[in-house]
Amino acid sequence: MSPPSQPAGGHHHADFIAARLAEGLALPGRVPVLGLTGLQGTGKSTLAADIAAMARRRGLPVVVLSIDDFYLGRRERQRLARQVHPLLATRGPPGSHDIGLLLDTLDGLRAGQRVALPRFDKIGDRRLPPSRWPRSPAGARLVVFEGWFHKVPPEDEAALATPVNALERDEDPHGTWRRYCNQALGAYAPAWERIDRLTWLRGPGFEVVPQWRWQQECTLQAANPGRTAMSRAQVERFVLFFERTSRQALRALPAIADQVIGLDADRRPLS
Repeated sequence: MSPPSQPAGGHHHADFIAARLAEGLALPGRVPVLGLTGLQGTGKSTLAADIAAMARRRGLPVVVLSIDDFYLGRRERQRLARQVHPLLATRGPPGSHDIGLLLDTLDGLRAGQRVALPRFDKIGDRRLPPSRWPRSPAGARLVVFEGWFHKVPPEDEAALATPVNALERDEDPHGTWRRYCNQALGAYAPAWERIDRLTWLRGPGFEVVPQWRWQQECTLQAANPGRTAMSRAQVERFVLFFERTSRQALRALPAIADQVIGLDADRRPLS
């Protein structure tokens, strides 16, 4: 797997965005939660890490939380695959997260407690045992909570009738899987209510996601040389699981997010 070229000047741009995002988020009585959302491969994790590093340089402990660390374990997803639809074995789409664990973690952090932060091994496709979860720093002043579908509302039932891609057409012909994922979107509302400000990193459109997600996979592979990440073909299939909700995000989030930062095809901010 040869890594593709990374976007030029990414860290410089991330530092610029980070400085804007961290402004004025102090809340009396509890730790504020900054929501950071954008489609797969947008650079949310890099940006969240840059915000945390920038804050640490100023002596402010920051907790970074990713919705990806709250995936249901493989056994639970296989149960859903048997009982509801085979596509639910694949992590990622709405309905594949442990919302109870997410709420407990957010509530502990907002209350200023030191909490264990779940970790999910993407290459192994499993949640790490709690003994391997790091603890949040003492005296945290901000939680940066990143994910790809924060505050995306469910679609109208009528919109679910037409498949958006070959995966839906060939493997979900009756719409059972997409209806399940769409209904599941509503169950995340309590988590979204705990976000104090939402920033939407808006890429040019869903068509850039396969390439961006492939770059992400190459980075993951480079960081884990002894293990095998997804191939290009596997990534191309994987992003199809996210397409419907991603397109709904592109439609709905500009009116929902508190701040919208447009990105070009190289992930550079447009404004």
